[in-house]
Amino acid sequence: MSKEGKNIKKARAAIEQRPYPLAEAVPLLQKIKFAKFDETVELTMRLGVDPKHADQMVRGTVVLPHGLGKTKRVAVVASGEKLREAEAAGAEFVGGDEMVERIQKEGWTDFDALIATPDMMKSIGRLGKVLGPRGLMPNPKTGTVTTDIAGAVREIKAGKIEYRTDKTALIHVPVGKLSFPPEKLVENATALITSVVKAKPSAAKGKYVKGITLSSTMGPGIPLDSGVVESAGRA
Repeated sequence: MSKEGKNIKKARAAIEQRPYPLAEAVPLLQKIKFAKFDETVELTMRLGVDPKHADQMVRGTVVLPHGLGKTKRVAVVASGEKLREAEAAGAEFVGGDEMVERIQKEGWTDFDALIATPDMMKSIGRLGKVLGPRGLMPNPKTGTVTTDIAGAVREIKAGKIEYRTDKTALIHVPVGKLSFPPEKLVENATALITSVVKAKPSAAKGKYVKGITLSSTMGPGIPLDSGVVESAGRA
């Protein structure tokens, strides 16, 4: 078992044993930073659902008002005029069956999001083993299977992210960079929490949000109080 470094120990010691309001947690996370690069700020939500049941799976998308601090590389699988629409909207990679073949044969996934038109899903269906584990499989529920290719590309470029519960009922999502002004991180995190709260499955019983933690790539987690969830529920 490896020993904890002195920097992370010092950072943990600065966190009091209590839940923090979001507006207080963000500047604290920035204050205890010790890594020499611009870390990603991440939000983890523990939900009171059973992901083994399809009707309790929590999945959705949200456009973060201030993006993630980087431009996502978007690939589009379509044909004809839709390819030109994708290029005009700023997609880095566009193609048809030849792109599907490249992904299948070469395992090529040098992109952050894949959008497809409905008519191309028959071809893309065989890419599950390559795209599934990376969370890149297009899905109508997340707006990545659509005829509005240009709109989908622009949304992703503007900061649209996807979230879903994992096997342990956790949602783990980036909400920006540590260098962001505190108010922008607060607004991004609030947008995500609000979306997750609104996505509560009708089959979920009992307490829905059991805990929220804010952390950075290298830093410790800061527990958030229930105020942010209550505010999200009223939004």
